[in-house]
Amino acid sequence: MTASRALQLRLIWGLSLASVVIYINLYMVQGMLPLIATSFHVSPAHATLLLSVTSFSMAFALLFYATLSDKFGRRKPLLWSLALLVVADIMLIWVQDFSALVAVRLFQGILLAAVPAIAMAYFKDLLDTSVLLKAGAIYIGANSLGGIAGRLIGGLMTKYLSWVEAMGLVSVLTLAGVVGVLLLLPRLDRVRIRRRQHKSGFGLADLKGFGLHLGDATLVKLYLLGALAFMVMVNQFSYIQLHLMQAPFHWGKFQVTLIFLCYLSGTYASFRSAKWVTRLGRQPLFILSAVMMCVGSLVTLGDTSSAIVIGFLLSSFGFFTFHSVCNAWVAQRAQQHRAKATALYLCSYYLGAALGGPYLLPFWQHWGWSGVVGGSLTLLSGVIFIVVMLQRTHRPRTPLLDAAG
Repeated sequence: MTASRALQLRLIWGLSLASVVIYINLYMVQGMLPLIATSFHVSPAHATLLLSVTSFSMAFALLFYATLSDKFGRRKPLLWSLALLVVADIMLIWVQDFSALVAVRLFQGILLAAVPAIAMAYFKDLLDTSVLLKAGAIYIGANSLGGIAGRLIGGLMTKYLSWVEAMGLVSVLTLAGVVGVLLLLPRLDRVRIRRRQHKSGFGLADLKGFGLHLGDATLVKLYLLGALAFMVMVNQFSYIQLHLMQAPFHWGKFQVTLIFLCYLSGTYASFRSAKWVTRLGRQPLFILSAVMMCVGSLVTLGDTSSAIVIGFLLSSFGFFTFHSVCNAWVAQRAQQHRAKATALYLCSYYLGAALGGPYLLPFWQHWGWSGVVGGSLTLLSGVIFIVVMLQRTHRPRTPLLDAAG
């Protein structure tokens, strides 16, 4: 039995707010690299290590939280991780050297993993089937808003605040968000109810869900799709900043962070994706969104500011449509150990993001932005190939939504 409509709405908005808090904390450093380099006496290239260590620790911590929440409940691990995130933000105020900063960001990556690892399974536990895809779309939209806000807030803080002032502001924002999540999230927790009914210890048997999902060919393809798509998306945004700071553009260090406003087209796509799945079906929408990412990449080769902005609007639109459908399909397909299924998807997703930078680096070094586009199109060709394989071989266990048919 699902929760009441009021509790369902509280769950959707509570997890969406938690998502915004998480992604502000994850991506704020991307807009703060000049300030970090100056404050801690390292090069901007060295400062980018902060992004890598956080992504890697976040990717593997997802698996831990999935196991924990499938066994002991969704709500408490999520809230405890958010509370400790406030503590970690306060610690950043007092760090004295870059090594300590890396250590705290590594710790933050572990804490940041709780919400994305648990959210879709939490939705699946308490929401009506007819609401699930819409909730996932709202949640993914909140992801993109948090990503935009984090980068822009980071850029603004670099321009106007010192490191200590900036981290003080981030701590306050995080605390306000955590209080909001605490007030919104319903206390009802289906996993906790099952835990009381079937008490048992925590052991290796609790890890079997990972093997179960990795043995599902459809889920493995979805994991690979998420990794490849995000390898392209997040790293294109990194390299386009370098391109826009060069001739003939000469965008400033804060100005280049405005390119992340192109994520807004993805926010819109996330909110609309539920209706598009109902009308078009999953595989056709996968193909269309992947093709849109290809077209967006090609448009940027016009190499004017307008062409680059239009191209990234198209790519963002395509990516977030793709990600929304993929994320919801994983949650729906998993009949048990749901948090583990979504955690494996997101682990591959963030590892893809971490590996995409090194993959595209030689393309950038040898051929500049056109090389990055070429490397991206190679990956997107792989995405389209895997989607075609899904279309030919997959027969879903259950429909994604009853309304989708």
